[in-house]
Amino acid sequence: MSEANDPIPLPDEALPGLPDDDALPAGHRSGFVAVIGLPNSGKSTLLNAFMEQKIAIVTPRPQTTRSRQLGILTTPTAQVIFIDTPGIMKAPRHRLDEVMLEAAMETLTDADVLLWVIDAGTPINPGDEAIAERLRPLAENTPVVQAMNKSDLLSPDEVIPRTEAYHALLPAAQWLLISALHSHGCADLLDLIVAALPEGPRYYPADQITDAFLRDIAAELIREQIMLQLRDEVPYGVAVQVDEYKERETGVTFIAATIYVERASHKKIVIGSRGAQLGRIGAAARQEIETLVGGKVFLELWVKVEAQWRRDERALRRFGFIRK
Repeated sequence: MSEANDPIPLPDEALPGLPDDDALPAGHRSGFVAVIGLPNSGKSTLLNAFMEQKIAIVTPRPQTTRSRQLGILTTPTAQVIFIDTPGIMKAPRHRLDEVMLEAAMETLTDADVLLWVIDAGTPINPGDEAIAERLRPLAENTPVVQAMNKSDLLSPDEVIPRTEAYHALLPAAQWLLISALHSHGCADLLDLIVAALPEGPRYYPADQITDAFLRDIAAELIREQIMLQLRDEVPYGVAVQVDEYKERETGVTFIAATIYVERASHKKIVIGSRGAQLGRIGAAARQEIETLVGGKVFLELWVKVEAQWRRDERALRRFGFIRK
């Protein structure tokens, strides 16, 4: 039976071949890998590719990732703990942006390896140069790996000049051209990362793949559908809280969640004519959550207005963005 505050485990069939904690091989490597990059560079897509399942929501919109989340990848010879961070933005617009930037920057100083995910499908811009500037002093003591993502968007004659230009931003880094969307080069990239980690023990059980709870991921899957289905500013002003999460005796998981928006006009958009839009959001989110929990889900959604919550310190604490 899955509970709301359970971490997400690996499927049972993924466990054979993993040694017990007290029987780890000589040279076992482990550590924390900070996954950083500009918004929409493909960080969450890459994390899901490494984990071979969906633990981070993905949309075409920047700022999809709002808080740090671990992806824990355990192999017979290593445990790689990826820290998916919000995209590093140049000019925060409100307190939520500031909190997201602080979370991303704090991660850099604690990591054993820095994984810089780059959108190689586009030319270098000032945001890339700003990240390189932040990483240069850190690269003196911490290994940096550049994952030049979205190789599928490059024409053959663009590959060499584009990769050379990005690598020139941080020559101390190792690099690899990949496509996280199609899993091209991801296995080789993982080998680079593992080789850069120090020798060490497992920090998490072999069957745990993230530190996020079921109820938290369910809330994110609801928000993902809002970002995918709605346009303009509405999705960016949305927060989702799960108010109730319970597996009933019938085996159906009951989830009640509230969608918070900043304006009454946004509430009307989220609900839609006669509740049609909210119904579409709920139906799509329910399918994703059923895949997550491996069973039937009854999802109940409400919409409330929380004016200017992205600028409100108390609201950000209540929604879990500020925990200190």
